[in-house]
Amino acid sequence: MSKKDKSSKENLTNTEDSTNSTNKANNNSKNKVAENNSVTNSKINKEKNSNTNSNIRWLVTVFITTFILSIVFSFISTNSITNLTLFPAVLILFLVIFIGIFFDIIGVAVTVADENEFHAKASKRIAGSKTSVKLIRNSAKVANFCADVIGDICGVLSGSISASIALKITASFGISFNIQFLISALVASLTVSGKAIGKTIAQKNSTKIVHAVAVVLNKLHLNQK
Repeated sequence: MSKKDKSSKENLTNTEDSTNSTNKANNNSKNKVAENNSVTNSKINKEKNSNTNSNIRWLVTVFITTFILSIVFSFISTNSITNLTLFPAVLILFLVIFIGIFFDIIGVAVTVADENEFHAKASKRIAGSKTSVKLIRNSAKVANFCADVIGDICGVLSGSISASIALKITASFGISFNIQFLISALVASLTVSGKAIGKTIAQKNSTKIVHAVAVVLNKLHLNQK
């Protein structure tokens, strides 16, 4: 065999070896990519399942909490208001309206607050900063509890209390017509206008409000989750 043939054969062999090595490397790379994609998809599926389970647990918790609180407060208000005179009953009505507005302010503040501000405070070890971050990261649940659960319960209570007050006014002053619709309209106006003002306050002072709530939670040891 001539030197040229030997050289040509060696070059061909080297080319085949190089091609095989390249193919193996490509296959290994593809396998690694496939494995990485599989792991990534597995993690995504686990996170989705975890989020779904968390949402279901939250919905069940909200349902049970709202149901129990509504029964308790409705029972207390119905039985206590009927035994009170007109003035204390009116004060309790205003208190219930204020509580609804107050919690609505917290719900709005948590949704609009900037988390980065509390990271800066946490680095300085300012009390309540870490809890503030937790509140903001769970803003949907916090807002749902404050604005929906507490807000709706206060709405139900204010409605039942206003009905009792209407009966007291009718009996006390001998009014011949039903003034329930007037009191209900007044309660609705106070609630809506109060929440409108509260939203403005919450948007302008969200950082202060969230931090104040976090400090209170820390003192009450309610930030363990």
